Amino acid sequence: MDWKHVVVLITIPTDKGLELADYIVKNKLGACVNVVPEVNSIYWWKGNIERDKESLLMIKTSLQKLEELIKEVKSVHPYTVPEIIALPILGGNEDYLRWIDDSLGL
Repeated sequence: MDWKHVVVLITIPTDKGLELADYIVKNKLGACVNVVPEVNSIYWWKGNIERDKESLLMIKTSLQKLEELIKEVKSVHPYTVPEIIALPILGGNEDYLRWIDDSLGL
């Protein structure tokens, strides 16, 4: 199956979520960012189990923009190893998928 769009998941401290979402949209790295204001994250870090409240960003973008999105997010993200995970969009509303491309200037 051929796909050219992705949903990117990024976690970030809750006080930085909207700021990063604005940065992504203003720089045309993503057409839309949904901000889930608070999720509970439990994870391993440096040999310890950590528990944090974070915001979860869900970015709809083009596969063509993914590398640039990752590079830019890493340059402004406060974490040493930020979670940036891309999932393929295998199908959906074709009008919406075209809107993603139009919004990103593709």
